[in-house]
Amino acid sequence: METISFGHTGLKVSQLCFGTMTIGSSEWKPWVLDEADARPVLKRCLELGITFFDTANWYSTGASERVVATTLTSMVPRDHLVLATKAYYPMSDDSNDRGLSRKHLLASIDESLSRMHTDYVDLFVIHAFDPGTPIEETMEALHDIVKSGKARYLGASTMFAWQFEQMNHVARQNNWTPFVNMQCQYNLLYREEEREMIPYCRDQGIAVTAFSPLARGWLSGSKKVRSQTDASFMAFHGDALDLVIITEVEAIAKKHEATMAGVALAWLYSKDAICCPIIGASSVSQLENNVNALDLVLTAGEIQGLDDLYRPRDVINDHVPEPMPRYLETK
Repeated sequence: METISFGHTGLKVSQLCFGTMTIGSSEWKPWVLDEADARPVLKRCLELGITFFDTANWYSTGASERVVATTLTSMVPRDHLVLATKAYYPMSDDSNDRGLSRKHLLASIDESLSRMHTDYVDLFVIHAFDPGTPIEETMEALHDIVKSGKARYLGASTMFAWQFEQMNHVARQNNWTPFVNMQCQYNLLYREEEREMIPYCRDQGIAVTAFSPLARGWLSGSKKVRSQTDASFMAFHGDALDLVIITEVEAIAKKHEATMAGVALAWLYSKDAICCPIIGASSVSQLENNVNALDLVLTAGEIQGLDDLYRPRDVINDHVPEPMPRYLETK
């Protein structure tokens, strides 16, 4: 697998990033892999050349960070990995254990590093925009985290382009560390980031990482546990236009003797605006199929045909987290 530059930074990352929401504790969500089942998937990631891994403190409320980091560092040296984690969502019922306040961010990075058994993360990402905290407070706290050596770079996710630019503007004004990454939802069924966010990031040299490339399973034809238990599965997708696009994906897959997921990923891999797609997997075979989609080349006509089917839709910018789960990783 190729190694690429992460936006206009000197950081080099694998061509694909592995998202680890599916790794941690099945007590959090029934479709999450526990440590023993996750190990062969993570091992295969490394064998395939993936060295960039994305997790979050909220995933399995801490268990994902622990399982992912400790498993990977048992296989390869820490410095051979690019590890990202995120903070924002509630980690307990404490009103200060959430959001982007200085108190929560400083506590979050320390707790994440403790769970991951590492001195630093390569990328520290804010999971969403916090309208309840002054931007100056957030950006100064993030700058202090970078200057302390606990994070190498900063990223953001799930916000409007004007909010992202406002945060970077405050950082530039005060000579604080700006964001070098935007992690946004992008797939054949949801392309609203093409309006403002992606053009802004391209202009500024900010690396765009795309999550949910298979639209939570809709583009893979999946009817498995996650599609039946993930509230977002039905909330975000499934209207008449989605079904038309899905039908076209299925037709192209049959033509290439490929999977629907392979076609959806091949379409995404063809987009130069996306620095690094974030793929997930619940098994070694699923991982291999997703990586093999790098070799599936769609024709210009097929890509254009898929592009032409899309119509603008409501922006997904939901900051309301789900209720606290039963399982809580020990801090």
